[in-house]
Amino acid sequence: MKLKTKRGAAKRFKLIGRGKVKRSKAYASHLLSSKTTKRKRKLRKNALVDKRESRNVKRLIPYA
Repeated sequence: MKLKTKRGAAKRFKLIGRGKVKRSKAYASHLLSSKTTKRKRKLRKNALVDKRESRNVKRLIPYA
């Protein structure tokens, strides 16, 4: 039986090489005037999901 992909997770996470999971950083969408330029610049970068959590994320996106 085929597994269903959790669509919300598929939009938030991508699998990259060596089985790691890429994510975008939080707190970058609104209330930006109170945040420093340096902080906003660092929020633009992508991050990796922690290896302890990546197993759970991979279950949500089985065919990615």
